[in-house]
Amino acid sequence: MKRLYYLPLLSLTVIFQSYGQTKDLKRYKNASLSVEERVEALLPLLSLEEKVAQMRIFHANIGVEADAKGNLKLSDRVVGKLKLGIAGIKNPAEHMEPVMAAKFNNALQKYIIEHNRWGIPALFVTESYNGVDAEGCTKFGRPMTSAASFNPSLVRRIWDVIGKEARLRGMHMCHSPEADLVREPRFGRMSEAFGEDTFLTTQMVTNAIKGVQGNYEGLGKGTHIGAVAKHFAGYGQVLGGKNFAAIEISPRTLVDEIYPPFEAAVKEAKTLGIMASHGDLNGIASHGNPELLTGVLRDQWGFNGYVVSDSNDIARLFYFMKVAESAQAAALMGLEAGIDIDLYAEDSYAYLPEMVKKNPEIEKLIDRAVRRVLRTKFILGLFDNPYVDVAKVAKGVRAKSSLDLAKESDLESVIMLKNDKKTLPLDKNKPLKIALLGPLLHKNTKSMFEAVLGKNSTIIAEKGFDLTDGKKDIPNLLPRNPEAMNKLVTIAKDADVNIVFVGGDEHTSKEAFFASALGDRASIDPVGAQDELVEQIKATGKPLIVVLKHRRTLSINTIAQSSDAILDTWDLSEFGDESLARIIFGEVAPSGKLPVTVPRTIGQLPFHYSMKEINFKKEYLFLEKGPLYPFGFGLSYTNFEYSNLKLSVNEITPTSEIEVSVTIKNTGAVKAKEVVQMYIKDEIGSVTRPDKELKGFEKIELSPGESKVVKFTITPKMLEFTGLKMDKILEAGDYTVMVGTSSQEYLKTTFKLNK
Repeated sequence: MKRLYYLPLLSLTVIFQSYGQTKDLKRYKNASLSVEERVEALLPLLSLEEKVAQMRIFHANIGVEADAKGNLKLSDRVVGKLKLGIAGIKNPAEHMEPVMAAKFNNALQKYIIEHNRWGIPALFVTESYNGVDAEGCTKFGRPMTSAASFNPSLVRRIWDVIGKEARLRGMHMCHSPEADLVREPRFGRMSEAFGEDTFLTTQMVTNAIKGVQGNYEGLGKGTHIGAVAKHFAGYGQVLGGKNFAAIEISPRTLVDEIYPPFEAAVKEAKTLGIMASHGDLNGIASHGNPELLTGVLRDQWGFNGYVVSDSNDIARLFYFMKVAESAQAAALMGLEAGIDIDLYAEDSYAYLPEMVKKNPEIEKLIDRAVRRVLRTKFILGLFDNPYVDVAKVAKGVRAKSSLDLAKESDLESVIMLKNDKKTLPLDKNKPLKIALLGPLLHKNTKSMFEAVLGKNSTIIAEKGFDLTDGKKDIPNLLPRNPEAMNKLVTIAKDADVNIVFVGGDEHTSKEAFFASALGDRASIDPVGAQDELVEQIKATGKPLIVVLKHRRTLSINTIAQSSDAILDTWDLSEFGDESLARIIFGEVAPSGKLPVTVPRTIGQLPFHYSMKEINFKKEYLFLEKGPLYPFGFGLSYTNFEYSNLKLSVNEITPTSEIEVSVTIKNTGAVKAKEVVQMYIKDEIGSVTRPDKELKGFEKIELSPGESKVVKFTITPKMLEFTGLKMDKILEAGDYTVMVGTSSQEYLKTTFKLNK
């Protein structure tokens, strides 16, 4: 049975007032008190059941709806839950346009506040992989796409928009960004993260969090939302690239490579939340790992926000991970480890009130968790200003500046992998018959190209075939379509230039949910007849430009061999094809760089540029040496000359620094941007060391003939690593510094560390 609560949504255009200012106000409502004082004033008032309610989040799809007139409609199940209050609700109003969502969430929050004893507001939670995961918000490229920009300030501006748009529609937290390293292209969630490298991911994650939280100051002002960095820790390293599989990471790799983005998220970016990982570390399930969630996260790093489970994962300690003897034992294990909020489950923290009757000491751990949740709500200002000012929504969401930012991000994120005989850019003033072909062609691609190109040339667009049947849970590959193939080749023969859109889509790379959905792959080759399509169009003898769209790294050997030019776009914004056309026709030079290594074959996995030096000693029989394209690689329409690499001194000590300088000159005829990258190699260590590690980068723009001196600072902190005794150390010895255009093309010099 559904219950209807008719609230005047259309009149909710001003911010509601949270309780009148009277002498009867309870202490926790006093906004002049500190957050900690308000938490301690409220916590003792709560019953045990009310405390546990503040440790649970449910999804809106269990009965938070709108009727035909947009009024709030709650199921009996939801009504029952809200009597005690709730920590939060996931994705309320996600399918409504922003203004209606803001009105709806105001009504929902009002109901929640008025129907629990202490008027405790709820956290409304979203996610952000292409912008706010909700109807009517600006759609940006995915995190991996923006990582290719190598522009942290750009990422910060993107997430600033995400934070503002989410808060305007009534949201408070987002289960994003991902601080995981992704080095496994079989993994369907690869594009949700920022790449394979520790330093690059750290820069991107900290800027994403600072952006979405409004540099933390936007939280209490009600202009931004809180971040939940995830998945702590090592989630992107699942064996075989299969979601929910085991994770094998050495303790040293964990500390030196996996932890730093999370540590920076806590210490530098001040993330409000952390989400635990589905996986395990050294056989210990992360959701039941007190050393990880309390020892490292809180005792070492000083994190004072809340930790939320991944969906249902506390209960899964019992029935999936099988490290707890019962559902109740799993609940206690998660609680003791440091999980404050149970996401979705009905068979985990729901048992806590009964468990306390048998073991009253558990309530101390419950109090610990509830303090963290209430603290978050006070930081966000929800007790004082729980509602959205609807009058600001229409102008604030999808503002022109936000849409322009999406286009700007696309332009900086496209990676040119190949450009034989200067195939690109095309001359937009020369009349051409251009064919846009292939399974990754979108409905609006032609119109976007026409808007950029004008009327000088003729554009023909033909998708030809789909890759899969589009089934949501387990898509099926479609058989080769000879008629579609012949039609595409016929069009290609008649064109002056062919632009072929291939790669993968949301069906060939996606999250493999726990129930029946699949999204990981056992191969990283392009699916279906895409290689054949490229080969046949190449055989026409017409110039062939490949646009690679995808959400996982693909081994594109045939494409690399057959094409004249390749533009790697990953997954761009809603305006991606417009930005792509601007690059193809030379309005803007490509400046993206690979945030991951592109292998030649799945047989090279695991394969990332910063592996230990000894991993590169031997190659494989019958396979060309090295990656197909290295980390940090990306071509431009101009040439950049590197020269005059200098160090301020040739020795560093634990208390000194070295300034590195290099001159970069644009020796071509086009204004363009370049990502200057600095790598460091420890030549001899007491433990086996990486071949090289990215330690700095800067994106610069140079006009033709212009030069610029770029400077980096080498600090002792950059040279630290985990030694034989598993503590952080600095070792005296020789180091090589490399500065260049990719992880494989650079100038180099040496310096010493003396202690």
